[in-house]
Amino acid sequence: MTVKLIMTWDIRSGREQEYFEFIGRSFMPAVIDLGVEMKDAWLTIYGERPQILVSAVMPDFDTAWKIIETDKWRELTDALLDFVDNFEEKIVQDKGAFQF
Repeated sequence: MTVKLIMTWDIRSGREQEYFEFIGRSFMPAVIDLGVEMKDAWLTIYGERPQILVSAVMPDFDTAWKIIETDKWRELTDALLDFVDNFEEKIVQDKGAFQF
């Protein structure tokens, strides 16, 4: 059963430039190197939702948990926390459409 890793966060005010450099140069390439297939990236411009929603598709729950329990994943998310607030991640069954 295909699953989706859904991550949400808000970019810290005043850190936008550094955030986008980190995401493009470090975070996303490292996530892809871990074998994560990125699916969606959304930016909220209006409303009371997290500013950023990113999702990745994985073959099953076991694979997803193995990845997010690695030291490398923890290092990446810890580094991301320098630039964002309200970080959350969850693994859900992939329904093949937008999921929050």
